[in-house]
Amino acid sequence: MRIEHWKLTDCDTCAATYARFVKWMQLTCLAAVLFIGGINLVNAAQDEQETEKILGSLNWIEGPQEVNIEGKASFSIPTGYVFLNPADTKRFMEVIHNPSTGKAYLIAPQDLHWFSLLNFEETGYVKDDENIDPEAILSSIRENTEQGNVERRAKGWETMSVLGWKLPPYYDAVTKRLEWAIDARSSNDEAIINLNTRILGRTGVTSAVLVASPEIFSTSTQEFKDALTGYEYISGEKYTEFRQGDRVAEYGLAALIAGGAAAVASKKGLWAMIAGFFAAFWKVIAGVIVAGFAGLISIFRKKKE
Repeated sequence: MRIEHWKLTDCDTCAATYARFVKWMQLTCLAAVLFIGGINLVNAAQDEQETEKILGSLNWIEGPQEVNIEGKASFSIPTGYVFLNPADTKRFMEVIHNPSTGKAYLIAPQDLHWFSLLNFEETGYVKDDENIDPEAILSSIRENTEQGNVERRAKGWETMSVLGWKLPPYYDAVTKRLEWAIDARSSNDEAIINLNTRILGRTGVTSAVLVASPEIFSTSTQEFKDALTGYEYISGEKYTEFRQGDRVAEYGLAALIAGGAAAVASKKGLWAMIAGFFAAFWKVIAGVIVAGFAGLISIFRKKKE
């Protein structure tokens, strides 16, 4: 099957689109588990030409098209969406000065008004037979966050306060998908909202994290959910195909909401557990973003010409 590169065409409103992108990328977004890394504070704007060169060289795979995820699942990229493999996702994240494990895939609408990172982790089979107590989980999250703030202050990072659930944890026993969204605020009084989805499989769990501005959270959430309907484990990897002797995870649904690390905190240490839940803030210096996405706008214009 031939893979088409994203040609970046038909973009009369790209300048306005990226102006909005610049605005929300200046906000602090909460990174979910599996995308752990430090905050890269950059003092000088990246060279615009180099940025344009990097972004233009990425292999933007355009929908509709089907791609394979780690030999475990397939994803049907919808029409109007683009996709990056882990190597290109890592380069994209570096351009916008954000951490990346190098294992995540990126899916986004063509105008990038939001994006999502997909990551499969071979956790083993996660049993879904436990009851979820949202209030108990939230209390634990708040406690861990306060402990994590001690470490953040020591590192010179912004601290965070958890306000509550934007979307309480919900598990769909039919689709084997767990989702939740936390409403939080940084010490700079910036809104932090993220939507997390965990898709259970036979040998592990796929994490899907929505990164979007709080102002468009509701509409982005629906688009994100619609796009994820194209994600499916391949034969032999489906949750319902569990066999005796398969590896079983040490934790269940509640621990997944806390990054899956709570169950093994004693082995990794307290900060590892907290980092596993909240990781780091994704924050981009305004000057860097303006320079970087000026390059993107330039790419659009050149492609159109």
